[in-house]
Amino acid sequence: MKASWNGEVIAESEDTVVVEGNHYFPAASLRKEYFEPSETTSVCPWKGTARYYTVVVAGEKNRDAAWYYPEPKEAAAEIKDRVAFWRGVSVDGS
Repeated sequence: MKASWNGEVIAESEDTVVVEGNHYFPAASLRKEYFEPSETTSVCPWKGTARYYTVVVAGEKNRDAAWYYPEPKEAAAEIKDRVAFWRGVSVDGS
């Protein structure tokens, strides 16, 4: 699977976990130069508290376009150390 935004591949892995239709990529598969930490958080009743990254490619920012659960609840343990995408980030199997 590849995650792309603004013409660049920002993450790539053959080992994603799908939860609620979202592919969670291993954190190690992210191309770190395209990610900035965000102060944004949100809470899911069964997964826990999510943190976000802003994706930055060619000087353009896609705020909070990636999220992860640093300490997921037990029901979501399979997504620990994994990151998912939205807000225009393309995820495909090619």
